[in-house]
Amino acid sequence: MSQFLGVRSVIYGVPNLEEAKAWYTTLLEVDPYFEAECYVGFNVGGFELGLDPDARNVISRADGVVAYWGVEDIASQVERINGLGARQHGEIVDVGEGILMASFLDPYGNVFGLIENPHFKLT
Repeated sequence: MSQFLGVRSVIYGVPNLEEAKAWYTTLLEVDPYFEAECYVGFNVGGFELGLDPDARNVISRADGVVAYWGVEDIASQVERINGLGARQHGEIVDVGEGILMASFLDPYGNVFGLIENPHFKLT
């Protein structure tokens, strides 16, 4: 049995915490469950999406790692996220077996991935 329990948190570095909190609240359609002057946390399907202004000091660019957040209808989410001012980083790609992926750059330069995977089940 693996000692790894799966992804628990994905932290995005942002220069303006209040502005990013507002943008991600609109994107995720949920209010943060945790707010402090140095961190904002959202519960996204049982996983943490965090906003941290200090993370920008550690991460110069997030292009090396992309977290993919599950959606049921990727095409409608791509359209919606484009309308929120994100810049598309990667088009919708069918990677096989009905699994679709796409990615965006949020307004703060972080890569935000989407995945529609009909085979994924939480265990």
